[in-house]
Amino acid sequence: MEQTFIMIKPDGMRRGLAGELMARFEKRGFILKAAKLMRVSPELSKKHYAEHADKPFYPGLEQFITSGPVLAMVWQGHDVVRIARAMMGATDAAQAPSGTIRGDYSTSKSENIIHGSDSVPSAQREMALFFAPGELV
Repeated sequence: MEQTFIMIKPDGMRRGLAGELMARFEKRGFILKAAKLMRVSPELSKKHYAEHADKPFYPGLEQFITSGPVLAMVWQGHDVVRIARAMMGATDAAQAPSGTIRGDYSTSKSENIIHGSDSVPSAQREMALFFAPGELV
């Protein structure tokens, strides 16, 4: 069964959306395998966003993702990576359709509530960054 990494970002946590967003994944039939309330350190941010670390927008991204607690999660289900991405909607709130997480809750491209792995290899890499093998149930 496929697994993916999902993270509710600091803006989603500040707004108290964790329960509602988790319920969307549960109602879709996905199984929560791990969850951890935590703060992302600058070092973890650089590993997580390695493909963006040399881009001009990275300092703002790091400042945002380290600004407050996040809820890191692993969800499992059939085709979960693709379906979770569709549930989240476009990164840019202005392009995210109503009914998607970002379309319903996000207010900008930079503070867009949620992160989800974009492929199975990315999910495996991100899960390993945030969770030790024994932390998945």
